[in-house]
Amino acid sequence: QVQLIESGGGLVQAGGSLRLSCAASGHTFTYYYMGWFRQAPGKEREFVAAINRSGTTTYYADSVKGRFTISRDNAKNTVYLQMNSLKPEDTAVYYCGLGVRTFATMRGLGEYNYWGQGTQVTVSS
Repeated sequence: QVQLIESGGGLVQAGGSLRLSCAASGHTFTYYYMGWFRQAPGKEREFVAAINRSGTTTYYADSVKGRFTISRDNAKNTVYLQMNSLKPEDTAVYYCGLGVRTFATMRGLGEYNYWGQGTQVTVSS
């Protein structure tokens, strides 16, 4: 069974930075993509960023483009989300996902097979 463990969340002032990590363990797949989603109170979980197996393709939500960077270290089975210029509206629980579909946009919630427990990010104004 695959386990995803997120870390790096916390409280930061607007304009600050945080780096989230998500380590995968358990069953390994030949090909998988990973992504970050977030869910604010009273809102649905939304796509933030995704990266393919080789790290050559990345996608970002418009709201974070230019401020967030997703990367991965396959040797460590870990994906990262560097978040800069944080805004109060970035406040949410951030979830790491792992998907194994052969064909996927990597941006759809239903395209992910495994999820982490989430890590809280709070940005104060």
